[in-house]
Amino acid sequence: MLGQDLLAALDGRSVTAAKRADLDITDPHAVHALVNGHDVVFNAAAWTDVDGAETAYESALAVNGAGVTVLAKACRAYGARLVHVSTDYVFDGAGTSPYPEDAPTAPLNAYGHSKLFGEQSLREVLPDSGYVVRTAWLYGAQGRNFVKTMLRLAATREFVDVVDDQVGQPTWSRDLAVRLVALADSDAPAGVYHGTASGQTTWHGLAQAVFSLSGLDPARVRRTTSAAYVTPAARPSYSVLGHERWAAAGMAPMRDWHTMLTAALHDPAFAAVLGGAG
Repeated sequence: MLGQDLLAALDGRSVTAAKRADLDITDPHAVHALVNGHDVVFNAAAWTDVDGAETAYESALAVNGAGVTVLAKACRAYGARLVHVSTDYVFDGAGTSPYPEDAPTAPLNAYGHSKLFGEQSLREVLPDSGYVVRTAWLYGAQGRNFVKTMLRLAATREFVDVVDDQVGQPTWSRDLAVRLVALADSDAPAGVYHGTASGQTTWHGLAQAVFSLSGLDPARVRRTTSAAYVTPAARPSYSVLGHERWAAAGMAPMRDWHTMLTAALHDPAFAAVLGGAG
């Protein structure tokens, strides 16, 4: 999802795109061979099976932790900057106001721990040329995500039950991709940035907005609680991230989540999904 949007955001530049089948980021020799000759590396590779990480932590850690270490060392060897995508799951969700970039981390689940390991390794290996960009509630035209799921369910169910006790910032992968490229092009200092939309909502609020913006009745989206959907991995109930470092670097925060969603759902890339939701 994000990788495809990154390629679009980098259109017109000399880019080497490596799919999972092309590159094992835990293989130092393969990674060094690929990084050599490049100025910037964007890492959108990740183990993203949050629940699966609870029983396969070593596998998640290999990609989200050790793999990032390998990339960072290769970038250090060849003088490349590394822009790495991380997650809100490094926080415990107990906050009540947006988490600043330097807020204490406390992951609730194995996935969050594996991503935090990657963050810490990158910052240790590349203190002056490594960027960690935490994102959350990501959706896009490619791959599986919440927005596409809501559109699919709208075509098959009269009502959809969605939790209303988790708060976050729905973020379009295309907007994030553009921001990652802008960060790489800037003179912003290395460190942690939060790549999420402005504003906040709940999963229920997001689902209602998806229905409404697609010409569907938002009343078809009913409220429920997280207790009704027990999962192997605990989820943070509050995932709102602050954007102070963008301002400090002279860059505006990303646009509001509802404005972003409106633009996404009017994008031709969503046309096929929308066509099946009426």
